[in-house]
Amino acid sequence: MNSIGEDCNELKKQYDACFNNWFSERFLKGQTDDSVCAPIFKVYQECVKRAMREQKIEMREIETDYSTGTNYDSSTGGSASGSGSKQQGGQSKS
Repeated sequence: MNSIGEDCNELKKQYDACFNNWFSERFLKGQTDDSVCAPIFKVYQECVKRAMREQKIEMREIETDYSTGTNYDSSTGGSASGSGSKQQGGQSKS
């Protein structure tokens, strides 16, 4: 898959290669330090941000916090499992 910006395609390929190498040669062997790809990721990320600005795509249009499930649950009206998790969390603290 290409990057959002044509100028970023080569950077994406470099980052993908770095990530895939890190994942298979380090992470799967228990080495979780992912800083090896950080420099190329930073350059690639800046390129993507620039392409987004050029295409008038605002970050708030695509940002959604899925890490806690809070925004996801509230945007879908909540789910039974999400509500249960919250209730269980409250009960376990009592």
